[in-house]
Amino acid sequence: MATISRVLVANRGEIAVRIIKACRKLGIETVLAMSEADRDSLAARMADRAVCIGPAPPLESYLKVNTIAMAALGTGADAIHPGYGFLAEQPALGEACARNGLIFIGPKPDSIREMGDKLVARKTAMDLSIPVIPGSALITDLAQGWREAEKIGFPILLKAAAGGGGKGMKAVYKPEEMETVFMEASAEARAAFGDDRLFAERFIPNARHIEVQILSDGSGKCVHLFERDCSLQRRYQKMIEEAPSTAVSNGLRKQMCEAAIHIAQSIGYENAGTVEFVLDQDEKRFYFLEMNTRIQVEHPVTEMVTDVDLVAEQIRIASGEKRLFTQDEIRVTGHAIECRINAECPNENFRPSPGRIVKWEVPRGKGIRVDTHCFGGYFVPPYYDSLLAKLIVFEKTREDAILKMAQALNNFHVVGIDTNLEFLSAIMVHPHFKSGQTNTRWLETIMCNKETEIHE
Repeated sequence: MATISRVLVANRGEIAVRIIKACRKLGIETVLAMSEADRDSLAARMADRAVCIGPAPPLESYLKVNTIAMAALGTGADAIHPGYGFLAEQPALGEACARNGLIFIGPKPDSIREMGDKLVARKTAMDLSIPVIPGSALITDLAQGWREAEKIGFPILLKAAAGGGGKGMKAVYKPEEMETVFMEASAEARAAFGDDRLFAERFIPNARHIEVQILSDGSGKCVHLFERDCSLQRRYQKMIEEAPSTAVSNGLRKQMCEAAIHIAQSIGYENAGTVEFVLDQDEKRFYFLEMNTRIQVEHPVTEMVTDVDLVAEQIRIASGEKRLFTQDEIRVTGHAIECRINAECPNENFRPSPGRIVKWEVPRGKGIRVDTHCFGGYFVPPYYDSLLAKLIVFEKTREDAILKMAQALNNFHVVGIDTNLEFLSAIMVHPHFKSGQTNTRWLETIMCNKETEIHE
């Protein structure tokens, strides 16, 4: 078993703080790899040591594989934790760790590569007889895009083959939109991933986004930690997550969790991962969507209902411990909801709002958790994601959790920059949300004042 005594945290923001806290719990030292813009960050203050890896732009700091590997070696770190985003799903970082005798706290590069290509991931699921959304093979040009769209039938969803996180993903509702949307999706995919390859899927209007958390020790032993509902999204970016899902029956839950484990075991997966599905609420059928080979932003809701520290488990697995939970030991209790608090102005089309935080007061109390890197006086830089904090609540029932979240949002005070706190509060009291009558289009069609109704 490999001994991890010092971890280089190759990330920033709240996930860097989260990793540092998990390492402290395990008695492991931490080194933060930070950009110049993050010298005064909470993570830099909390880590045992911080080292600057470059200027503020991610391409000159957080996305430089060799610089990060050298930072780990130069500070005596045994391992690198990539968090989420940046290099977390790039096999190059894991490969650099292997070359330099470092432990990568995540899956093997081959697993990242296989699941990172969405077309390869679809084929893997199909070979395992796991249902996938009817769609196309690789689309190389607009003419082929037209042919595939005609086979599938409008509306369709164009998706980046190398992508994730909603980048390069565009819906085409009518034939006359095809050319414009195809060009937009290709350009966005190329800018985000350096790869403009696309494929098409049938668009499911009344869908839920359901994901299953898994842990695997690499020896073939794999467990699931049940599901999260991540359907409340804007432009394919999640805003609110819950565990468990009100849309998933016991029968569907069993099938989806078994499918997630089947996929992970088939590729020899190791560490934490998330298998994502689309649930067609009209047909009561689920389809494989993708696998995220990293810790997820929304992992706290799973931790709250299962009482499992997922980041600590990542580190234990990476160190070679073979004492994974048995499936029977994992139980779901109560209900958890997570809201992403962002520096943005919903009234101005969610315009980003960087700047100095003058006042920062977070809610406290039993069943309330705040994962954040912010504090009074902190300057929110303009170079990165707008996430300020994740507010998570836990209660015995969903109804009580919604009430607690509404109260917690009202007790969350930020002055100096714009946030989406009022927008989130409005969601908590909306009758559709309270009754569970939502889907992946709900935020944009109802809460963001779009003209289209939710059930067409």
